[in-house]
Amino acid sequence: MSWSRAVAAAAAASVAVVLAGCATATPSSTTVEIAPPPNPAEVRANELGLIPVLMYHRLVEKPVSVYDRTPADFRAELQRLAGEGYVPITVADLSIGRIDIPAGKHPVALTFDDGDPTTITLGPDGTPAPGTAVRILMDVAAANPGFPAVASMYVNAAPFGGGEGGTRALRWLHDNGFEVGNHTFGHINLRTAPAERARQDIVRGDGLIREALPGYAPSTLALPFGARPRDTQLAARGEGYNYTGVLLVGSNPTDSPYSADFEPSGIPRIRSQGADGTDAAFGSTTWLDKLAAQPQSRYTSDGNPATVSYPARTGTPSPQLDTPVVAYEPLP
Repeated sequence: MSWSRAVAAAAAASVAVVLAGCATATPSSTTVEIAPPPNPAEVRANELGLIPVLMYHRLVEKPVSVYDRTPADFRAELQRLAGEGYVPITVADLSIGRIDIPAGKHPVALTFDDGDPTTITLGPDGTPAPGTAVRILMDVAAANPGFPAVASMYVNAAPFGGGEGGTRALRWLHDNGFEVGNHTFGHINLRTAPAERARQDIVRGDGLIREALPGYAPSTLALPFGARPRDTQLAARGEGYNYTGVLLVGSNPTDSPYSADFEPSGIPRIRSQGADGTDAAFGSTTWLDKLAAQPQSRYTSDGNPATVSYPARTGTPSPQLDTPVVAYEPLP
């Protein structure tokens, strides 16, 4: 579909809405025309671009591991994302290409492993306690319209401290739009475990979530240690589970779900990390710097969920796409 055809289709839809309203309108009523979607060239859309999937574990004042972040560092990273036009989405939506964000914005997926209490602990009022990751995310979202409190939580046995408190936290997350995903029951290495044991641990983790959230079915899995089973399909589907996305540990952004290079059964992640320390070259600060320095490489929305737009000759759309593709000529 060319850009002119996309505009024409949108304009026709707008006229149809206006005419339908006029059919029953009273003399004092008014109609509102629907503006056509933005020109993808003007917003420099690239919906085949890279998407950062950031990985968090614990928030502590004195980190003892590269997997730890301080609350202040976590807040600063969220503020940076909001300031640079990122919009959080779930991995569930990413894995199936359900990305609907404003024109010119960039998706980011925030993922939290292991169900640590520093991610979420409910206070006496039934809301996330101050200093926890979810509360900090909510505070940043409240201060930055357009940056919603959305994330994907990957849990094992006894999530968020276990017991009734952990179950209440799971229910709060689900009720407030967070994704709850499987991280296996025992956090075992699926690469070295026998196939049947690996399958059983995935099923037990899946069942734990379903028991806590009746009617809910986890749709994505985060691999412990990023280790894929020898039979890679075992992570995505088996008796009792069928996942649309599987997360690695990785060290780089993921391809767009609309790209021919996207692999939903092996979605890479970037560890949240400052500019210094072990493997900092592969951490979030370095990668966000790279994407900021090369904005043409990152996913930028065209603002129209009915099309997939990208600069001509810069990528290859997935042959399985059933959405019209707009390969536009960039502006000078």
